[in-house]
Amino acid sequence: MKKQTIYCPYCNAPAVLRPAHMVHGTKTNKAKSYLYICSRWPECDSYVSAHQKSHQPMGTLANKTLRRKRILAHKALEQYRIQKHMEKWAVYLWLQGKLGLAEAQAHIGMFSEQMCEQVISLCHQSLSSAKCSAA
Repeated sequence: MKKQTIYCPYCNAPAVLRPAHMVHGTKTNKAKSYLYICSRWPECDSYVSAHQKSHQPMGTLANKTLRRKRILAHKALEQYRIQKHMEKWAVYLWLQGKLGLAEAQAHIGMFSEQMCEQVISLCHQSLSSAKCSAA
């Protein structure tokens, strides 16, 4: 596999693979966790997790605001999954259909702030409409 250079979408500096404790300190649960960190970190606060085995990025580099949105989107999707008694794969199929995405595009780690907002809104609307129709 050819190694590719990953660039920060905020400052265009190259990203570097580093142990997660460099950013998170000792509070990291996973001793073997890695992140792609903007080489201008901490001035540029963008990073993304890497897969533990392959060290491939799990999405695009994100600043604090986008990381927070992605966390909220994951939480909304998980809440939807639990309340609808669905398997994780089924929720992602539902999301693909709602957003008109191919399977390769349906990864929250690749989403923009606006896409995350759409996910959150879809989940909340679907859950609230189900409550209204049950009443």
